[in-house]
Amino acid sequence: MTRRLTQLLIGLAMYGISLAMFIRAGLGLDPWDVFHQGISQKTGFSIGVVVIAVSFVVLLLWIPLRQMPGIGTIANAVLVGVFADLGLWAIPVFSHLGGQIAMLAGAVILNGIASACYIGARLGPGARDGLMTGLVRRTGWSVRLVRTGIEVAVLAIGWLLGGSVGVGTVVYALAIGPIVQLLLPRFMVPEVARVPAEVTSAAA
Repeated sequence: MTRRLTQLLIGLAMYGISLAMFIRAGLGLDPWDVFHQGISQKTGFSIGVVVIAVSFVVLLLWIPLRQMPGIGTIANAVLVGVFADLGLWAIPVFSHLGGQIAMLAGAVILNGIASACYIGARLGPGARDGLMTGLVRRTGWSVRLVRTGIEVAVLAIGWLLGGSVGVGTVVYALAIGPIVQLLLPRFMVPEVARVPAEVTSAAA
């Protein structure tokens, strides 16, 4: 459990920092963060505060889906936003294209590592991932259909609100899946084998 909690916290910290890197690169965000940025610009709240608020609103949608959060779910809802704001405070804005491209590449790679870390800890999905899996379970629709539908919807709304859509949005969509697939086996915490009760009692 110590390893799982440590890995979870490190992964969520890196995820928040990667979000700040995407924003500082200025070349476009992933769909959910286009949505978060759009709300941030319209409300005046920081991106981190918006990420936290949206996370808890999405968790309310878990209730009719009968989806149960884990420790990692609640930690995800709070810590990603906190570290996103810390990252924006620490990372300067890049105006040179070379710096922007380097920042974007670093953001995608760090986001992939972060995703593998917190998923591999097996302490509960993030609010947005849980919404997707809950809808898949309740509707019987495919993961591809549900995920695409959700992300297209939040991307469109975020863009209308003024969120940043660009080459970074496309790069993220194409690269994040393969990166996580490559790294997840390295970060997946193995389940502890449980000894059946009858074997324990027999040994006693």
